[in-house]
Amino acid sequence: MNPFSSQARSIAGPATDALPVTPDDGTDLADVAIALYVETGGVVAIDTVGGQTRTVEVADFSILPVGVRRVRATGTTATGIHALVLA
Repeated sequence: MNPFSSQARSIAGPATDALPVTPDDGTDLADVAIALYVETGGVVAIDTVGGQTRTVEVADFSILPVGVRRVRATGTTATGIHALVLA
């Protein structure tokens, strides 16, 4: 049984998938993320859905609850990044 089958998707969550992210300065994520999950902390350089470029330091196993369209390679030191999406 799939408890999500009759539910409308919401940006409040839950996400329907977690996609691995390869940081890239020139390419947006395939799907806009409603949040990022980061396995190994460090700095994450992002372009938000609001059109801003931000640099955020996160700890290991963090969830960054912000809409993200791009994770930039330049400035990003965190690894194991996953985009939480409504696919």
